[in-house]
Amino acid sequence: MELLGLDWIGWIFSVVSGIALVLGILITALHWASEATREHARKRVLEDIVLFAIWVLGLAGGIGVLHGMGWSRPVLELFCWTLMILLVMSSWSRFREMPRPRNMRALQMALFVMPVVALCIATIVTLRSETAFRMLSG
Repeated sequence: MELLGLDWIGWIFSVVSGIALVLGILITALHWASEATREHARKRVLEDIVLFAIWVLGLAGGIGVLHGMGWSRPVLELFCWTLMILLVMSSWSRFREMPRPRNMRALQMALFVMPVVALCIATIVTLRSETAFRMLSG
């Protein structure tokens, strides 16, 4: 069962991951440029490197799907699983930190998290389809 087109998957994950990497680089540069935030940036170097690595997985997987590479299926699936898990964990953590009442915050998070999770699930289902196996076999 193919829910999404492979070309669309390749483009959306390549573009979104590329934008995330560029924004991450710009934000990191701003943190390192300011003396006030430099100490905070030093404490978060490992977290930032891991986050960049995750987005590089998404970029590589998207480009691999566009080029029909066999390794792109597991790479993009790993990226989707990682993105879903981190997004849900981060949202839950932020939700718990908010003061009560949290109803509006829960709605805002659900409106952001649910489409991303749905896109990732549809991507995983598509990548496991017969068409994807045939097109991304080499």
